[in-house]
Amino acid sequence: MVNITHKNSTLRIAIALARVEVSKPETIQAVQQGTVPKGNVFEFSRAAGLLACKNTFQVIPDCHPLPIEYTAITHELEGLSIIIRVEVHTIYKTGVEVEAMHGASVTALTIYDMLKPIDDAIRISEIRLESKSGGKSDIKKNYPDDLRIALVTVNNRVKQNLVQDQSGDIIEKKLKGFGLRNIERIVIQEDAESIRQTTSELIEKKVPLILFTGGTGLSATDHTPDVVQIFIERDVPGLMEAMRSYGQQRTPYAILGRGVAGFSKDSLLITLPGSPRGAAESMAAGFPYILHVFRPVKEKYAE
Repeated sequence: MVNITHKNSTLRIAIALARVEVSKPETIQAVQQGTVPKGNVFEFSRAAGLLACKNTFQVIPDCHPLPIEYTAITHELEGLSIIIRVEVHTIYKTGVEVEAMHGASVTALTIYDMLKPIDDAIRISEIRLESKSGGKSDIKKNYPDDLRIALVTVNNRVKQNLVQDQSGDIIEKKLKGFGLRNIERIVIQEDAESIRQTTSELIEKKVPLILFTGGTGLSATDHTPDVVQIFIERDVPGLMEAMRSYGQQRTPYAILGRGVAGFSKDSLLITLPGSPRGAAESMAAGFPYILHVFRPVKEKYAE
């Protein structure tokens, strides 16, 4: 199975369609009048489709078991065709497209089975996904490609070229994955004055997005949140809450992070953990959602 542990749970919706075609008007009349020998076609097939949606993971090997929180199955008569629509909702880490199509398939097969004694020329002509929503694929790319970003690594050993800037590399790769390329990499010492001076300069340059990695822990040398907080005029507490919650689901030590986020003039300042894993998880929790703030005035942030 595909690893989805890094994903966020969001509302995901899928709608699938199936079409059952009969060969004669008498078959449709029997369905409408409830005279099909095997019973009520609509009710039996709806029940079968509901069971199919909920048990998809038991039939399709690579599907994840997930909570089906809403399912609606409807039938529509169109000439000699029965149109089946299956809508499935979940709040989870992966979508429900296969669940919806599985439900549509079994609904159609049930109708086929119930009608074949009275019509030997029935066929299932179509099973397809009509629409889906939810997850990162729904995040529209309304931010500018040339959004200026400063990525500041606060790490003495990286500054002295003793170790590679793994966290900075991970963050940059994530940003580039969203189509962002105008990224300035800066490495500074862990002392409070270096953080203060760098932050002040970047704000004066009107850099729209300033990301810090490192110095968010509890040691005596971790100054990043304390210094950055001084500059923040408007907090964005929900962002850090989401990052800590996301991290805590994966490691209990995430509650020890002291990251802060907020605006200083026209710059959004975000402090991320210095560990590669912590940086990656924080990016997964906050991006690309945070880029939404640059959408209303995106022309303003181009160089």
